[in-house]
Amino acid sequence: MAVVFEVKICANDDLESWFLELKDTVDGKIMLCNTLDELDTNIEALGDDYGGHIDEVKWIKEDNVSEIMMDDVRLKMAEHREKIETERGGAAITPMAEDS
Repeated sequence: MAVVFEVKICANDDLESWFLELKDTVDGKIMLCNTLDELDTNIEALGDDYGGHIDEVKWIKEDNVSEIMMDDVRLKMAEHREKIETERGGAAITPMAEDS
């Protein structure tokens, strides 16, 4: 059984801000996250149910998520990645990043 989590980028009611919906596709559990730090914490918590082994995290977005919101998510993800890599002494967090 593959452990796959799904992260959906969702628009808040104001259609100007976003949140993330984290879904464990194995058991259907859903957690809402307002920040990437919260997403990390919740992925780790859900992953504990599988001994920390996660095969894939799929990213999707709702149709009503604007390009401005997507740009904000991308910017926050880049900042988050830089923070993690700095904490790890500059080590890339993905093999693809090491090749670039």
